Amino acid sequence: MTVVVDSAKTEEGNGPPKIETFDDVLPYVGEAGRYQLFLFFLLLPFTFVYAFLYFAQFFITLVPAEHWCHIPELKQWNLTDHQKIAISIPPPTSEELKLESSTSFSRCYMYDVNYNDILSKGATESDPNWPKVPCRNGWEYNYTMIPYASIATELSWVCERTFLSSAAQSAFFVGSIIGGLIFGYIADHYGRIPALVSCNAVGFFASVATAFCNSFWTFCLARLIVGTSFDNCFNILFIIVIEYVGPRYRTLFANMSFGIYFAAAAGLLPWIAYWIADWRILSIVTAFPMIVAFIGPWIVPESARWYIMMGNTSKAIEMLQKFAKVNGKNVKQEIFDEFEKSCKSIAEKDNIRQQYTVLDLFKLPRLAYITIILIIYWLLIVLVFDGHVWNMKLLDPDVFTSFSLASMTELPAAILLALLLDRWGRRWMGFASMFLCGVFSFIAIATPEGYFTVAMAILARLGVNIAANIGFQYAAEMLPTVVRAQGVSLIHIIGYFAHIIGPYIIYLSDISPVLPLVVLGLLSFVDAFLTLALPETLNQDLPESLQEGNDFGREQSFWWIPCISSTPVLKKSYRTKKGMTNAAFHGSIQRIDSTRL
Repeated sequence: MTVVVDSAKTEEGNGPPKIETFDDVLPYVGEAGRYQLFLFFLLLPFTFVYAFLYFAQFFITLVPAEHWCHIPELKQWNLTDHQKIAISIPPPTSEELKLESSTSFSRCYMYDVNYNDILSKGATESDPNWPKVPCRNGWEYNYTMIPYASIATELSWVCERTFLSSAAQSAFFVGSIIGGLIFGYIADHYGRIPALVSCNAVGFFASVATAFCNSFWTFCLARLIVGTSFDNCFNILFIIVIEYVGPRYRTLFANMSFGIYFAAAAGLLPWIAYWIADWRILSIVTAFPMIVAFIGPWIVPESARWYIMMGNTSKAIEMLQKFAKVNGKNVKQEIFDEFEKSCKSIAEKDNIRQQYTVLDLFKLPRLAYITIILIIYWLLIVLVFDGHVWNMKLLDPDVFTSFSLASMTELPAAILLALLLDRWGRRWMGFASMFLCGVFSFIAIATPEGYFTVAMAILARLGVNIAANIGFQYAAEMLPTVVRAQGVSLIHIIGYFAHIIGPYIIYLSDISPVLPLVVLGLLSFVDAFLTLALPETLNQDLPESLQEGNDFGREQSFWWIPCISSTPVLKKSYRTKKGMTNAAFHGSIQRIDSTRL
């Protein structure tokens, strides 16, 4: 993802134009014209796919807070739910009372008595001294707040089997790791469009298959296969779109497209689930946006960078000519001729770069330190984000409203990033967003249960949303070009492990109701201060070689805040060196080749 633009523009009229990179040719064919606007709208269905795959399982496995043992003998007595509970269900155990959404009756135990004899004697209340046993015949549920039976309720994933919902979600993200490797290989060897189509096709058929699952193991298998399509179902097209947008517009396109579409999709999903009120139909409906991928080869442009990597420069130039025509640009042939020459140079450099592997990131001490910090930084962001998503089940009975409001924080996060990220910088804005996430997490603990607690949790979610969007591009700007793609892939693959364990954070409420938010708050603070251990990338000449990556940010002062001119830019030791300059101070900005990400 590219967020900055080279300040040194080619001056026409002083010899042939200098076209060294793909970014140099974009101003001639149009950086943000009609074709880029078409690509912006093309992201809509794929962002819906991304959000639906991410969050659908949350609603497919919802369990009402009020559930109790089903007792077949009580059916013939025509009792209300309240009367059934009064006669057959004991008070909650001390362990159950510790849970966040505890009820006034036990959800896992029943009295072991002859109910026909008791009711025939006219009894309407239970005796606390009656013997108690775990539920024997399944459960009954109060569907007032959650108006449908999920697969978790149908298969009784409650009490000692509650962990099965999280286990199935973990299977989804195990699939993401597998899919990342498989579809990444397809994208590199057969093209981005084949990877996009095959990825979404797998997700579509597996999502439909989910509707026919009738056991934990079949559900896990279906969700694992669905998970293989997660991330790549959107990211492949997202990178293609960003590749064809001029550097100066990429922050806007990247943040606003994802912010608007993802917020709309995630905010709408709870109400789709509420209105459909059937987890099987929901599985099928949320798969439908993936159908767009089947017409992808006719509407989605292939990555020009991939064409160049494959030695098909003529095809890349053909696509650029198409862009120019749609954007109403008249480009001289010499521009494309110069670009073709630069492509050959890039190909030669790539042959050299292919000698490097991700292990080279750990050969130089400071580069290894930066890489490890980036890995931990992203791992904690994912863990906190998923923790806040799944913690919504515990915070408020009206999970549909609270989930929708929390999801809508993607939009203000995108707007804030579009306005402030290129002024405040990644480092301090990342610190502030995660620090506020931690603050609001602890405020939520200190407030009485209710709407204010939910509001604080939503504000905490806003903070981690901002940090996640920053983290999404931070590594891509900081790692050296020769291993940038491999390094970003490593960070994201390790991040999948946080996805796997994230849903289990809510089970900390078994120890104490406040513990999930305590852990999320502490992790937010740790992540905030980790951000300050990284160098700033805004307005910096970004590293190309491993040595440049190792030296990147050495001269930066810890207290440098780009938008505050009075803060020191350079360390004192570097100011004394003859000829030492700083790109941010003098205004020279290095472009990022987004096609390498």
